[in-house]
Amino acid sequence: MSENPKNKIKVVPTKYIVPFVLITSLFALWGFANDITNPMVAAFQTVMEISTAKAALIQFAFYGGYGTMAIPAALFVQKFSYKSGIILGLALYAVGALLFFPAAKFELFGFFLVSLYILTFGLAFLETTANPYILSMGDEQTATRRLNFAQSFNPVGSLLGMFVASNFILTSLKSDVRNDSGELIFSSLSGSEKAIIRTHDLTIIRDPYVILGFVVIIVLVIIAIYKMPNTKVDGNQIHPIQSAKKLFKNAKYREGVVAQVFYVAAQIMCWTFIIQYADNLGIAKAEAQNYNILAMGIFLLSRFISTYLMKYMNSRLLLTIFALGGMVTILGVILIEGMIGLYCLIATSAFMSLMFPTIYGIALKGLKEETTLGAAGLVMAIVGGALMPPLQGSIIDLGTVAGLPAVNVSFILPFISFVVIAIYGYRSLKKHVII
Repeated sequence: MSENPKNKIKVVPTKYIVPFVLITSLFALWGFANDITNPMVAAFQTVMEISTAKAALIQFAFYGGYGTMAIPAALFVQKFSYKSGIILGLALYAVGALLFFPAAKFELFGFFLVSLYILTFGLAFLETTANPYILSMGDEQTATRRLNFAQSFNPVGSLLGMFVASNFILTSLKSDVRNDSGELIFSSLSGSEKAIIRTHDLTIIRDPYVILGFVVIIVLVIIAIYKMPNTKVDGNQIHPIQSAKKLFKNAKYREGVVAQVFYVAAQIMCWTFIIQYADNLGIAKAEAQNYNILAMGIFLLSRFISTYLMKYMNSRLLLTIFALGGMVTILGVILIEGMIGLYCLIATSAFMSLMFPTIYGIALKGLKEETTLGAAGLVMAIVGGALMPPLQGSIIDLGTVAGLPAVNVSFILPFISFVVIAIYGYRSLKKHVII
């Protein structure tokens, strides 16, 4: 039975078309930042000669910004407006991206981490604002479909980010050149030779971010000039302590935040460490990134298909089915060595496609006055992408575990994540979720 009645309610009313398009463009913009950054873990690992775990601090800095700024962003939006939150978010995004210029000049890994941290202050503002803004642009009965549709453009930006990383960054890195035996030449060079290559490679990494900073400024100006609608989602007044208490007592919301933490962790781990998984099979970084692009293409196609299916199927049932599918493919990643395991990792993206917006929509539905703070909590849950990748990197650094390549075994973390999501999907099918 369809979750929504067939009552011909428009997903996006005509009067909101232009604002909807402008805000939806932001989904692509942060998708680009997410997925040009994922392969930088492998790039920095080589050029800065650091461990996988330390290189994964890229993700800790990137997604840690969400955990830091989501609640302040919600309070800012309450005091001012959705438009003000978006403008400030774009400004912080641009500043963080432009800071890559001095970071590359000084060649300090910590400076790059700070730049990404500030950049994601901006992304936290954008996601905290854009998601509920999209939900507000129409009838509540079509809110989840509307958000899934807008989120469908997130992987468009992600694909572009992956394409730039693969064709303009990873292929240009001199530190990733290998000899006939497949070994990195960079590690055998003298200190002075490494210094020259490091300067070159950090410049290659820097340039797309600096260009991105100027693109973000252009988008900022367009949105600042356009008269955006002053919509609200039910109530928009935040009383932090009272609202937090109400949200904590709401099991559907509370469990949704936990599920979102694990979903973002699974997504980032699957897309970040596909390069290490492929590297264990003797595949170079640039070629491995092409497999990541394929995974994102599958993700994008599946997002549109799942959004369509929601016209006829309960979104909570779809979430449960897709989480079970993710568990199956990840088991293949762990237990099957070789290209088949890599294909299972690529296929996992099909099952991840609907998870973020669906968990978001389920958890927020019916919150009324607590919607804005609730939305901030769900964006704050993106911190899951900061917490688990360094742990997975530490497992990968072990080399082998129980006779299997450690990179295979490390995907037990995404498997656990999908178990948590499946449980949430199943429990959300009930009218009352009881702990």
